[in-house]
Amino acid sequence: MSSPPRNDVGTEALALDRLRTILGDMGSVLVAFSGGVDSTLVLKVGHDVLGARAVAVTAVSPTFPAVELALSQTLCAEIGARQIIHETDQLRDSEFVMNTASRCYRCKTDLYSALVPMATRLRLAVVVNGAHCDDLGDDRPGLQAAREYGVRSPLVEAGMGKAAVRAAARWLGLSNWDKPAAACLSSRIARGEAITVERLRLVEAAEALLFHEGFRQVRVRDHGGNARVEVGQDELARLFEPAMRDQITIKLAALGFATVTLDPNGYRPGSTNQASVLYL
Repeated sequence: MSSPPRNDVGTEALALDRLRTILGDMGSVLVAFSGGVDSTLVLKVGHDVLGARAVAVTAVSPTFPAVELALSQTLCAEIGARQIIHETDQLRDSEFVMNTASRCYRCKTDLYSALVPMATRLRLAVVVNGAHCDDLGDDRPGLQAAREYGVRSPLVEAGMGKAAVRAAARWLGLSNWDKPAAACLSSRIARGEAITVERLRLVEAAEALLFHEGFRQVRVRDHGGNARVEVGQDELARLFEPAMRDQITIKLAALGFATVTLDPNGYRPGSTNQASVLYL
C-alpha cells in the first residue's frame, strides 16, 4: 500500500496529532466499532496511544451483515486491539420494526444504553464512536442518541471530515482506508415497510451476489419485495453490460424478489426513500 504524496504529510500529521491528543486525554476508551474506516481510525489511534485501555465493541444483530463482522474481526487482529462482541436484536423493538423515522435513533439508543454501563464495568472512561464532521450536516438521529448518553466523537472534535479520515487511514496503512461506506441492512427497506429477518437476509444475500461479481459499492433496496440495485458511479457501465445485467436480474429474481431493476443513477446515500427513474 502506497503512502500519500509528501505534500500531504503536514495535513495528515496535524490531524493525527489532534486525534492522538484528544484520545490520550480521555485516558481509556470503549470504541463503538463497526469495521468501517471511521471507527477503524479511532480504534487504531486509540490503541496506539492508550494500548490495552482502548477496547473495541462490535454490536452484532440481524441488521449487521456477516461479512462486516468478519472484516471487523480481521481489523482488530491487525491493530492488535481487544474486541468484544455485543449481541443485540433491534427486532424486539416494535417501533424499530415499523421502520419509522425514529428507527436509527432507537437503534443507537439501544446500543449506547448498553455500552455506557459496559464501559463502567470495564473501567473505561469514555464511550466513543466514529462520527466525523461531514456527518453533522446529514440527517443523523443516531448523533442525538450519542449526545444523550455522553458518547463522544473524537473525529469531530479533531475537525476531521471523511476525506481527512481516509487520508489519515491511508497514511497509517490501514487496510480498509478506501472501503466504501456501509450501513445497516435495515436502511435498504423502504420507510414504513416492516423490517423482518427474512427481508434482511434476502437483501444480504442479494448484495453478496454483487460483491461476488466484484462490485465494491453496493446497495440492494427492497421496495415492497421489489429490488432496486445501486452500484458506485464508476461501476455503472459494467453493471449495464448486457451479459452482466441479465445475470444479476436473473439471480436476484431467483432469490425471491418480485422484480429487479437497475438504477442508472448509481449509489446515493439514503436513496431508499427517494424517487428514481429505473430501468430493467
